[in-house]
Amino acid sequence: MSTPPRSLASALFPVVLLLIAMASIQTGASLAKSMFPIVGAQGTTTLRLIFASIIMLLILRPWRATFTARSLRTVFIYGIALGGMNFLFYMSLRTVPLGIAVALEFTGPLAVAIYASRRAIDFLWIALAIIGLLLLIPTGETRSGIDLTGAAYALSAGACWALYILFGQKAGNDNGVQTAALGVMIAAVFIAPIGIVHAGTALLTPALIPVAIGVAILSTALPYTLEMVALTRLPARTFGTLMSIEPAFGALSGMFFLHEHLSLAQWMAITCIILASVGATLTMRNQSKPLVPVD
Repeated sequence: MSTPPRSLASALFPVVLLLIAMASIQTGASLAKSMFPIVGAQGTTTLRLIFASIIMLLILRPWRATFTARSLRTVFIYGIALGGMNFLFYMSLRTVPLGIAVALEFTGPLAVAIYASRRAIDFLWIALAIIGLLLLIPTGETRSGIDLTGAAYALSAGACWALYILFGQKAGNDNGVQTAALGVMIAAVFIAPIGIVHAGTALLTPALIPVAIGVAILSTALPYTLEMVALTRLPARTFGTLMSIEPAFGALSGMFFLHEHLSLAQWMAITCIILASVGATLTMRNQSKPLVPVD
């Protein structure tokens, strides 16, 4: 008996959810940047992770899962990588436009995707990524270059993202979606001392609480939920391809909400990295799970 064809609405539904999730993440990042003058990137990361962990603990209730010593070790590394990714990404946003920071951070999952394939065509995606990075490096008196310290933070966030992917898949295979809540809690415990030392009592500023909750919802709770729904309705390759356009969402969010206008060379750099990500996703070998980001 043949399966009835899917309607256009049902086919587009997960795509729309994924686009909303990407827009939510980048809007949350723009909102988070507004907190920097009060508590810095360190304090902002701390507040986001604390509120996100509370929300996800209440929703996912990870205490119902059974963890072994081996799985707890994997979850611990996953949580540290998640905390480092969030912290380093926000540190990069102090001096680097949002779209460029997202593009640089994307080199992490791009490297994982290329390593998983290792075919001749991957040299093309590597070349495109290198061209994108070279277009972002300051040379001479060009005004299109970016702050090297901020770029280093973004690239380091990408390295943490790669670790998050590798250990997140292992942890998820062991304990499913509850792993995410426990990982965010570990990330909050890991980053909180840094934020407390840096921001001190400013973290308790009443006006920041609703903003921090908004960041936690927009950057973690809402997009994660939407991505999980989309994952059940999209092939892994389609999911990965769509996620590859996230740097463009970051650039547009930075332009609309933060008035960060990029040069032509910077837009070309972002385009090169997006094309490299799309190409690597489309040509990589079949895998059981897509590479899900949590910015």
